[in-house]
Amino acid sequence: MEAKPDAREGSTNTPPSDVVANSRVSAVISAWNRREDLRENLVALFDQTVPFAEVIVVDNCSTDGSVEMIREQFPSVKLIEMPDASRGACETFNIGFKAATSEFVLILDDDVVAPNDWLERALTKIHSEPETTAMISATVIEPGMPDDYLNDPFVNTERYTATFRGCATLVKRDVLERAGYYDERFFIYGNERDLAARILTLGYRIKIDPALRVFHKTPFGMKAGKRSLYFHVRNLWWYLWKNCSVKDNCRFFLHHLGIAGRTNRGKKLRDSVGVIGLKQSLFGTRWGLWVCFKASCAALLGLPYCLKNRKVCRAPDFQPPIG
Repeated sequence: MEAKPDAREGSTNTPPSDVVANSRVSAVISAWNRREDLRENLVALFDQTVPFAEVIVVDNCSTDGSVEMIREQFPSVKLIEMPDASRGACETFNIGFKAATSEFVLILDDDVVAPNDWLERALTKIHSEPETTAMISATVIEPGMPDDYLNDPFVNTERYTATFRGCATLVKRDVLERAGYYDERFFIYGNERDLAARILTLGYRIKIDPALRVFHKTPFGMKAGKRSLYFHVRNLWWYLWKNCSVKDNCRFFLHHLGIAGRTNRGKKLRDSVGVIGLKQSLFGTRWGLWVCFKASCAALLGLPYCLKNRKVCRAPDFQPPIG
């Protein structure tokens, strides 16, 4: 039976301290060749005022000594080693999600540092919310983040949203399981929007809390380079075809041809950080148009799969990255 959206915008009730303290949370990290960043991340996790029930690291066959560092310095970490580095982030995260045993899962990139009271405040927030709130997502501070974004009133407003930051989000494990985890065909990039659409379709909601800040060492916006551009473009098409209405697909296509203007919902695109800089990447990457063409052709090859798994999200909070 699907959860029904709660009419309330949220609850201001503070949960009892023992509810927060006794909550079980599994931190799940997908890691690859970021030993020192991962070390700093783990130090912060083990310094939390409310301890994690377990910390799971899925290592994608790192060659920089990450595995040895974990074994020597963090022996309580549940370490899952991939036999080679061919797995994408979607698959390695899913392996970690399925290994988690707690009521909540913290989805965490390997290069994130959280304040020592972050988990306590995130748990306090999610326990004060209606049952339909399945995710509490952090506000992420990143190198190169423009002041106009960082100081934007919308960005600094607590709000329900259509996506989440995959580098630091607390989620109810049973909802994650019901939604089917990440779509492993996406491999990397854009997988959060796709999963979020399925969570919203189940009748749940996702909240971003600007008070829950973490530092993410990856620069702000879309990564530069052919690989990033390829997966962002291919996966964006798949996301649209799997989750969006025909109308929104047409609007997206016409908008990016320059035929349709900006929509009146553009502000909400501030939450779609992964597509910020898409056009700059397209024209700033050598052979960017060719990469975009190849990615679109690859997307077309996946069209039968998208249509087979298509379920248009019509949740009130749903917002495609069009604006």
